[in-house]
Amino acid sequence: MQKNQSVTAVVFSEDRKQVLLIKRRDVPVWVLPGGGIEKDETLENATLREVLEETGYTTKIYRKVGEYTPINKLSKFTHLYECEIISGKAAISDETREVNFFDIENLPKLIPPPYPEWIDDANKNEKSLIKRELKSVNYLSLIKNLFLHPILVIRFLMTKVGLTINS
Repeated sequence: MQKNQSVTAVVFSEDRKQVLLIKRRDVPVWVLPGGGIEKDETLENATLREVLEETGYTTKIYRKVGEYTPINKLSKFTHLYECEIISGKAAISDETREVNFFDIENLPKLIPPPYPEWIDDANKNEKSLIKRELKSVNYLSLIKNLFLHPILVIRFLMTKVGLTINS
């Protein structure tokens, strides 16, 4: 698997009114669980592993929602999967400081792009695979957020060069 690819999972409550989010340790914002793909790991196994590591839940893949192509160096080519919980309980990890379900209509304020877009895409429950560019992850958005949340953006940029603060 290519180094510049990642996986992300959307996990809805049974009634599809809530979505599972994690609050990261390195950049304390709410995001969908996901991450990198290890050598010789399938996309599906990477998705299930990341959800388990970051949330404490064992899941199964319901469907692949989409493939998102970056337009700059701020993001990676991302495979988005919808998963269902089969066992486990919410648990924090070295990567997560909180795990919680949120109402789709009332997501936390600190949820960066493209996560709201991905939640909407998965919630549409379309049969065909979505393939599009990640236009919401752009330099203008980064600059805007630098003024609104300077510490978060600095921490995000630090992760891009391999420096993380896991507080």
